[in-house]
Amino acid sequence: MSEPTQETPAEEKPTSFSVFYSCMRCGTQVSQSELTRLPEIKCICGFRVFTKVRPPVVKTIKAF
Repeated sequence: MSEPTQETPAEEKPTSFSVFYSCMRCGTQVSQSELTRLPEIKCICGFRVFTKVRPPVVKTIKAF
Protein backbone atom coordinates (compact mmCIF):
# COMPACT_ATOMS: atom_id res chain seq x y z
CA MET A 1 0.00 0.00 0.00
CA SER A 2 1.11 3.55 -0.59
CA GLU A 3 1.95 5.81 2.31
CA PRO A 4 -0.32 8.80 2.91
CA THR A 5 1.27 12.05 1.85
CA GLN A 6 1.29 14.94 4.25
CA GLU A 7 0.83 18.37 2.80
CA THR A 8 2.66 21.25 4.39
CA PRO A 9 0.74 24.48 4.85
CA ALA A 10 1.49 27.16 2.30
CA GLU A 11 3.85 29.79 3.61
CA GLU A 12 3.43 33.49 2.96
CA LYS A 13 4.62 34.54 -0.45
CA PRO A 14 7.32 37.18 -0.26
CA THR A 15 6.24 40.37 -1.94
CA SER A 16 8.48 42.69 -3.88
CA PHE A 17 7.69 45.49 -1.44
CA SER A 18 6.79 45.59 2.24
CA VAL A 19 4.31 47.92 3.82
CA PHE A 20 5.33 49.35 7.17
CA TYR A 21 3.18 51.21 9.67
CA SER A 22 4.36 53.54 12.43
CA CYS A 23 2.68 54.03 15.81
CA MET A 24 1.47 57.60 16.34
CA ARG A 25 2.46 57.61 20.02
CA CYS A 26 5.85 55.89 20.27
CA GLY A 27 6.97 55.69 16.61
CA THR A 28 7.53 51.93 16.56
CA GLN A 29 7.55 50.58 13.00
CA VAL A 30 5.61 47.37 12.39
CA SER A 31 5.24 45.44 9.12
CA GLN A 32 1.85 44.53 7.73
CA SER A 33 2.53 40.81 8.15
CA GLU A 34 3.21 41.30 11.87
CA LEU A 35 -0.05 43.21 12.30
CA THR A 36 -2.09 40.49 10.62
CA ARG A 37 -0.68 37.85 12.98
CA LEU A 38 -1.92 39.69 16.07
CA PRO A 39 -5.48 39.16 17.34
CA GLU A 40 -6.07 42.93 17.43
CA ILE A 41 -4.35 45.89 15.82
CA LYS A 42 -2.45 47.41 18.71
CA CYS A 43 1.09 48.64 19.28
CA ILE A 44 3.31 47.32 22.06
CA CYS A 45 2.65 50.58 23.93
CA GLY A 46 -1.13 49.97 23.75
CA PHE A 47 -1.96 52.68 21.21
CA ARG A 48 -4.17 51.68 18.26
CA VAL A 49 -3.48 54.45 15.74
CA PHE A 50 -0.95 53.77 12.97
CA THR A 51 0.22 55.74 9.95
CA LYS A 52 1.62 54.25 6.78
CA VAL A 53 5.35 54.85 6.35
CA ARG A 54 5.90 56.29 2.90
CA PRO A 55 9.13 55.90 0.95
CA PRO A 56 11.26 59.05 0.67
CA VAL A 57 10.78 59.17 -3.12
CA VAL A 58 9.12 62.27 -4.54
CA LYS A 59 7.27 61.76 -7.81
CA THR A 60 7.30 64.70 -10.20
CA ILE A 61 4.74 64.84 -12.98
CA LYS A 62 5.24 67.10 -15.96
CA ALA A 63 2.27 69.41 -16.58
CA PHE A 64 1.08 69.99 -20.12
